[in-house]
Amino acid sequence: MTDPTGESKERNREIAANETARQTVSSIRVSTWAIAVALVIGLLAFGWVMINNK
Repeated sequence: MTDPTGESKERNREIAANETARQTVSSIRVSTWAIAVALVIGLLAFGWVMINNK
């Protein structure tokens, strides 16, 4: 069962490209959340130090 037109290979390339784009978007989303959480924790720690600084 060979595909002489090459449609199958082209379809597989398109699927791979779409998957790569989806993974990139997902990675950016996770990185954004990680940075946001780190900033909130940092601000909380800074606030705690400022409150307890005598």
